This record gives sequence, C-alpha cells and structure tokens, in this order.
Amino acid sequence: MIVASVEELTPETLEEAKPLLPAHYDELSEHKLAGIPLDPQYGLYLARAAAGQVLYVTLREEGRLIGYLVSFVAPGMHYQSCLTATGDIFFVYPTRRGLEGGKTLFSAWLKECKRRGIRLAQIGMKSRHAKYVRPILEELGFFETEITFWQFLDKD
Repeated sequence: MIVASVEELTPETLEEAKPLLPAHYDELSEHKLAGIPLDPQYGLYLARAAAGQVLYVTLREEGRLIGYLVSFVAPGMHYQSCLTATGDIFFVYPTRRGLEGGKTLFSAWLKECKRRGIRLAQIGMKSRHAKYVRPILEELGFFETEITFWQFLDKD
C-alpha cells in the first residue's frame, strides 16, 4: 500500500531521501545537459526547514521511501497577505508510477497546505512530463498560469 505523509525535513529524513536524488536528476534535470552537476544546498534546505518554511511530503510503500514533494512556504513576494506554498521538487520513483502515487502525494500536500492556512499552492514541472502530471493536477483543481523559458549561458 502506498501512503503519503507530511514529515519534517531533518538531517535524518534528508539522508533517507538522498539515494533518490540521482535518479531524479538523471531523469529530469535540464542542468545535466548543460554539464551542471547536482549539488544541492542541503544546509539551506535544513535552515529553511528549521524556520518552518519547508513543507515535506513523503510517499512510502511498506515504509520504504519511493517519492517526495518539497515546497517552500512564505508570504508571497508581491502579495504579503497570501501565504504561499511554492513547489521546489517532486519525484516518484519510476517503477512506482501509475499506482496513484502522484495523486496521493499531491492530495496530501494540498491537505496540509489547507491545514496550515496556505492560500496559494503552486507547482511546476518539466514540459516533457506535463502529459503525465497535468491530468493529476487538473483533477485536483490546479490550472496552468505560466510558461517558463530557460537558456543556459556559456561560461565565457
């Protein structure tokens, strides 16, 4: 059975998540194509978590971590009165997809956002994965609002 839970992001839970990060990076990161290595600012994640600014939702199967969603919680930069959860990363291990895990993960995240009084939950995804993630998000009431363009610049 797959279960989503809100957990604290601590040094211990971060260590548990680290083995999933290379698979996440290998599959999804555009940075890899530009030769930029995965090098998270773990200390900053933990500092923001200690300040109550991280919402960490895990996806587990028989107690084993198979996915996660990390978002940052703070008042909106342009709308101080709007407490906002901004999705940072989410991932479900590829062999565990198609089992309602994504829907379970996002549903638990939304439930916790509401419990915390968050007014705006926003999440992005890589364009090439939209065909898989968009239907889940739309079923949960999300709607598309922005399109982001990137350009990696040479190091000259």
